[in-house]
Amino acid sequence: MTDPQSPPVADWGTYRRLAPFLRPYRGALLLVLLISLLSTALGLAQPYLSKLMIDEALLRRDMGALVRIAAIMIGVTVAGFGVNILASYRYVAVSAAMLYDIRAALLRHLQSLSPRFYGSFRLGDLVSRMNSDVSDVQRIASDTLLSVVSNLLFFVGCVAMMLWLDWRMFLVSVVLVPASLATFAHYQRRLTALTREMRERSADLGSLLVDTVMGMRVVASLRAGEHEVRRFKARNDAFVGAMLRMQLASFMTGALPGTLMTAATSAVILYGGWRIIEGGMSIGTLVAFMTYHMRLLSPIQTLMGLTSGLASARVSLGRIFELFDTRPEVEERLGALPLARADAPIRFEKVSMRYDREAVLREIDLEIASGSLCAILGPSGAGKSTLADLMVRYLDPDAGRILIGGVDIRDCRLDDLRREVILVDQAPFLFNDSIAANIAFAMEDVSPAAIEAAAHAAGLDGFIARLPHGLATRTGERGLALSAGERQRVVLARALLRSPSVLILDEPTSALDGDTEQLVAGRLRAALPHATIIVITHKPALARLADSVVTLEEGRARMTRQAARAA
Repeated sequence: MTDPQSPPVADWGTYRRLAPFLRPYRGALLLVLLISLLSTALGLAQPYLSKLMIDEALLRRDMGALVRIAAIMIGVTVAGFGVNILASYRYVAVSAAMLYDIRAALLRHLQSLSPRFYGSFRLGDLVSRMNSDVSDVQRIASDTLLSVVSNLLFFVGCVAMMLWLDWRMFLVSVVLVPASLATFAHYQRRLTALTREMRERSADLGSLLVDTVMGMRVVASLRAGEHEVRRFKARNDAFVGAMLRMQLASFMTGALPGTLMTAATSAVILYGGWRIIEGGMSIGTLVAFMTYHMRLLSPIQTLMGLTSGLASARVSLGRIFELFDTRPEVEERLGALPLARADAPIRFEKVSMRYDREAVLREIDLEIASGSLCAILGPSGAGKSTLADLMVRYLDPDAGRILIGGVDIRDCRLDDLRREVILVDQAPFLFNDSIAANIAFAMEDVSPAAIEAAAHAAGLDGFIARLPHGLATRTGERGLALSAGERQRVVLARALLRSPSVLILDEPTSALDGDTEQLVAGRLRAALPHATIIVITHKPALARLADSVVTLEEGRARMTRQAARAA
């Protein structure tokens, strides 16, 4: 797994990694390029038309030629305006579609990563990469890249026209270009490093804010408000310092090379003026050449200014692709088998698991009967939740295997396995939506009656009856408008609505009183009469309802079977 604290390495080769996302839009991008070529040709025609106006119309006092050339100039200007709008519109549409593909691919990849990744990666940094970095790439893709292409085409066209008009004056105009480019390259390298530093300081700041907001109750109860403000100030000062250094480098990247190029303009005026005085050049040629030279300076300066945006996007791409480079701990095998139902015994064969070289599970051998209620007991840290994560393949064991009906679950399709084996975590998460929407999350065409039945099975009906808006009541951010016990029951209803073959409940009643716990436990079997129910609990009273009890201690498992389930 990639170290979440180390800065990602981003070089210009990072842009090559966009190729798979660009490939589906090759035809559309080629059309944009052709439109840009037409726009460049129309822009390059203007200075030459100025030469004709001076040499062919004004100096010869030809009013007819003047009218014709002026009409052509107006037509070229209007056509250029229309073509530029078309190129920009088409490119923004293509770039938006491409960047949706990147966001969707990143979201799918993040869904494949294990809980251990999210336990080690800073949440603020992750949000920064998904929001700020992707937005930065979107801004560059929708604006900067088209500008780069347009300015490069215009630069090449200006050079060609200047060489055609007078190659000797062209040499005078570019004498300071090497010094300008060397200055630019120096500050561009510094700008890239400073951009990366600013991104890291921004992530530090975001992580602190997320931690402080999520731990606000602790901050308030310990009177640590000023302590958090001081921490915020230190990280904010580091971020502002990095941002100011980056801004200075960005200014120097464009200003110094631009100043050198402006000096070249003075040399062109002196040399061209001398050629006119000596009779070796027409006034129209000098005017046209100077117009091309001034327009040549514009794309160079624009490209230099755009490098700060390209450098920023390069760093952002590096940070995004670092997430793509984080390999999932669990991957579906090629040719994975379909799993229609999981109503078969679950067997653990010599299953071992380590965290950071410390053994959590040691050669676990046990079998959970199909359709039974099994309780898993053990002290904190004994590996109970790890056992649950292994059954839904959030993790794969370091050794051994888990079988359902004699089939290794690593040979089954992940989608099928997680449809049939559902884990309700000990930390219930609700979305900021209605209770009904949380119960029916990601399920299409679920009837209100089915939602109500699931709520009843989870022991929610009495609570919902007291609410003015019933199931339409919103749960608040992360479900915090509800109590911990109410959140547990909503999440349990969400699982029951899906009628899984195997339901794993990790501390499902930790926030419930004894009476409510008995109510929920009694309704579980009625809601899922044929399912295998596995309950991870610290409560002996809940374990007494089970057909069998697995006790975990020091990484070892011991199973005892109970003669009859308590009523």
